[in-house]
Amino acid sequence: MTISFNEYIKKFDNLVQDYIPPRNNWTPADQAVYQPKNYFTIQIKEAQELKFKAIKYQFKRHFKQNRMYHGFCKEMKITDNDIKSYEDLEKIPLIPGEFYKDYPTGRDFALWLANLFTGEIPQVKITGKNPSFDDVINSFNSSGLVVSYSSGTSGRHTFIPRDKRTFLMSEYAIAKAALSMAYPIWEYDMHGYLLMPNPFKTNIYAGKVCTIYYDVIKNVKAAIDREINTDVIKLSMVGGDGLKSKLVKSALARMNKKIINNIIKWLEKNNKEKNKIVFAGAPFILHAVTNKLKEMGKTFDFSDRGAVLTGGGWKIHEDKRMPHDDFRKQVKEIIGIREEHCLDAYGMVEGNGWMVNCPEGHYLHIPYSYYHPLVLDDEFKPVGYNEWGRFAFLDGSTYSYPAFIISGDKVRMLEHCPVCDRPGPVLEPEVSRATGKEMRGCAEELRRMISADLGG
Repeated sequence: MTISFNEYIKKFDNLVQDYIPPRNNWTPADQAVYQPKNYFTIQIKEAQELKFKAIKYQFKRHFKQNRMYHGFCKEMKITDNDIKSYEDLEKIPLIPGEFYKDYPTGRDFALWLANLFTGEIPQVKITGKNPSFDDVINSFNSSGLVVSYSSGTSGRHTFIPRDKRTFLMSEYAIAKAALSMAYPIWEYDMHGYLLMPNPFKTNIYAGKVCTIYYDVIKNVKAAIDREINTDVIKLSMVGGDGLKSKLVKSALARMNKKIINNIIKWLEKNNKEKNKIVFAGAPFILHAVTNKLKEMGKTFDFSDRGAVLTGGGWKIHEDKRMPHDDFRKQVKEIIGIREEHCLDAYGMVEGNGWMVNCPEGHYLHIPYSYYHPLVLDDEFKPVGYNEWGRFAFLDGSTYSYPAFIISGDKVRMLEHCPVCDRPGPVLEPEVSRATGKEMRGCAEELRRMISADLGG
């Protein structure tokens, strides 16, 4: 008998109590994230009320407590007193995502991070005259923060400083969004494979935000179970002929050759034991696995006991992008996981908003109780539904920095999903980079780092 959705989410919340602040300490931001049972079925009016209160609350905090953002708002001639109604949300000044890539090095990098932070930053001790990015990040994280990063193909990172409360909220939001859309297939007793770096051994946001995966799935393995730092990412992505670059690439090549074989052995073991499985992470790794299995003439049948949640990394090679439909069909053909159980999440390091595609039509549903999506024209003015433009958002969940961002992604937003009956706004399934913007996403840096050794 299928468990009810209320019981399903109750089981999830019981497992992740450490991610949820005590209810008597909830602010409007916490209410908008933790109160809805399902981000994608909440009634529009209720969601808008929660979202307005959350974003207004955070905007006021950032305006008053973040010197950088306060100055920016004053320059734009907007104050916290100007946000009086839901319609006023579009007045909130948006920060170009490129801002978070424009940073100095050494000790000045530490000062740059501190200036991004809203409120009082914990005492951070930086050692050495010329600390590396990782030295600075580890010093901040030792003080109780969670500084993480993503990267573009140039190797230029995007750094975001989160306090613990904001980071836990991000983890909770991605897990709840994914499990809600996957209902009723998730169970704690599933066996999981994380197609990302081990979150306990990296500060890459795409890996680190998956720490909660280990709390909601009983048995989890990580595809990349070694330390991955900014140096490794840069050397492997940007390249170089020096000894250090060659050593890094050689070590990665040895590691990457094991990834596919390890996953295949894991599939064989779980198939034999009739276990329920779930993959989460970069799709190009699973694509390489299915290609290898196809060459071997080997298939599995996980139709009633398998699921996939991918996130970014849809390029196979520099000149070839993998269509989502083809990926789902190949996973079904080779591993036996149903297409409706292959979900994709779209998010970015700059925010806590996680959009997950619906099983019925694969449109990306937006968590509209705390996350306000916008589509902008070439002059950065909001356009209506059904128009292509630059994706931007107001995130009401971030305490530690103003997450009111213009991304480099090109999207089209629809008022409602044309296929399923969930009431909120959606994005077209295929999100691309705006003209002139480098490829960057939750898994792009990892694809560049390891895809050459995974085969095509």
